[in-house]
Amino acid sequence: MMSHGVDPRLSDYRYLKWSHRRNSSGTVGTFLKAYEERYGKKIYYKMSDFDYERGVIGHECINEIIADRLFYLLGIDHLNYRLLHAKVEVDGKEFETWISASDDFKRPGESKIALDDFYDLFKRENETRMQFMKRMGWEGLSYLMYVADFLIINRDRHGANIEVLKDGESYRMAPLFDHGLSFLFSCKSDEEAERFDPMRDVPVQSFTGSRSLFENVKSIPVEKLPRLRRLEEDDRSIIFENLDKILSPSFLDKIWEIIMKRWQYYENLRHQG
Repeated sequence: MMSHGVDPRLSDYRYLKWSHRRNSSGTVGTFLKAYEERYGKKIYYKMSDFDYERGVIGHECINEIIADRLFYLLGIDHLNYRLLHAKVEVDGKEFETWISASDDFKRPGESKIALDDFYDLFKRENETRMQFMKRMGWEGLSYLMYVADFLIINRDRHGANIEVLKDGESYRMAPLFDHGLSFLFSCKSDEEAERFDPMRDVPVQSFTGSRSLFENVKSIPVEKLPRLRRLEEDDRSIIFENLDKILSPSFLDKIWEIIMKRWQYYENLRHQG
């Protein structure tokens, strides 16, 4: 039975056809995607870092559900994800793993375009990416992305991971999506997770910002820092519900430390003004 986005039942998804996507952030890894149509709607699936000999060796799909729950609590508009216990087949080999699923966020009649392509099509001469976002009325959404990515240590907010939705002559930004390369995605063992500095400023891709999550969030004018809902210690049980048998205590403890320390840092920054 599905509970808050996690379905622990082992279900057969061997019918899905997985396409290969190299990690766009430059980190070594192979990430597989698939989709299907049900009742006229598309459902998109993603698999964590995959190795053809060892199977799934990452936990990016679990990061998606953690980010989903965190953003829900904080009031940040985002795409909802589901975490599914799945039997899959890749190139004739069967694997048991966890995959993430999300619905198509386009409304009827809308088409989508990656933000980097949209910028290239409609930018003015010598207009920077942030100037373009301001002209389009999306300055606040850019700042909200900075904050969201800072909180989860998202390394991969490049221009194809932000989309613009078009309906006639009307445009809107898609909700935030694709948060797999966040938190402890680079850690493969409990020892690595335990050593991870929750305030580490890792190099990132940010379409409108710099390579530093700290620099990006500190670049927001004080009066425009987004106000988030307050996080409490009790929220831990909501964020990690049904994940204790999927991620180890070392990973869960460190992810919670990341969330709380970065949220407290951000709140201190916001109240300095």
